[in-house]
Amino acid sequence: MGNKDHISQSGLVPMEPAASGAARMSSAPSIPGVPGMPGMPVMRDVPTGPLFVRRFRQFVRECWSARLSYLFLAPFLIAFCCFILIPVLMAVVLSVTTFNGFAFPTFIGIDNFIALVTQDVVFMKYTLPNTFKFALIVGPGGYVLSFVFAWLIHQLPRSVRDYFTLAFYAPSMAGGVALSVIWIATFSGDRVGYLNNILLKFGLIETSQLWLQDPKYLMNIMIIVTLWTSMGVGFLAMLGGLQTVNTELYEAGRIDGIKNALQEVYYITIPSMKPQMLFSAVMAIVGTLKAGAISTQLTGLAITPSYSGHLMTNHIDDYAFLRYEWGYASAVSVALLIISYLVMRFCYRLFATKEGE
Repeated sequence: MGNKDHISQSGLVPMEPAASGAARMSSAPSIPGVPGMPGMPVMRDVPTGPLFVRRFRQFVRECWSARLSYLFLAPFLIAFCCFILIPVLMAVVLSVTTFNGFAFPTFIGIDNFIALVTQDVVFMKYTLPNTFKFALIVGPGGYVLSFVFAWLIHQLPRSVRDYFTLAFYAPSMAGGVALSVIWIATFSGDRVGYLNNILLKFGLIETSQLWLQDPKYLMNIMIIVTLWTSMGVGFLAMLGGLQTVNTELYEAGRIDGIKNALQEVYYITIPSMKPQMLFSAVMAIVGTLKAGAISTQLTGLAITPSYSGHLMTNHIDDYAFLRYEWGYASAVSVALLIISYLVMRFCYRLFATKEGE
């Protein structure tokens, strides 16, 4: 009998070969909180330093891994930084200074903003009310008109759809020319003006009206002209969004009980084109709040009669290029930027796609 048989007969349990050191360490009990003890996993090096430093390093690594993509984006990024980002930062810096364009800026804190709401009578009495009135009518009005006309054009046959699209979009491309040729001639204050000529011919007025010089009519004319030119990029975005709506949804809606076109628009069309509607809303806000040149183009005056068409953009131009108070003009610009941001945040909350949609 061999040695193994002899050990088994004697009642002794045969000893197994000694396990390796790695096997013993893996089976040994671990001691929590004590690195390097048997059973504990090997700890990797954790990046140290402030959180923003670690995030910046991660951002640099991601940019380097996608360097070819950023190379193609470089022309736009450079233009964006030079013409948008840097001017905005400069306006924010100058808004807390007094600066006339010649002497070195002097830091004055928030005095410009305090003066804007406590001492600037023109701003509180004319500029701010005019801007809100103009924005509340032209912004939502132009937005609704863009959607309505885009929806109506979408119902037309494809053979004539492009012609109507061009007809509605053309005024936004030729805004300056149209202002100087059509609208100034229409609202001219003499008998040759189109509106005066028609009203005098039908006996509706006895004498010619100075439409563009009368404070009672100027704001209304500005609103009409701006609505006429509001069919721009937002209008095209809505028209494109209407063409992306899945037509099978309309068939499913009819099965579910939708009976007319108005219900289709409310329950199917609008929820299906929320990204395009959000883009159009942002464009409408930006176009409305930055409007101001229209009053100067219509009247030929930097300051409209009795401040009747004085908007925030006109107020900025007044202090920047007529009075050379660039620090104060920058403060008004920052106020306009904050108002635009708050309104756009409201639009994002209104039209952003909800989770699960």
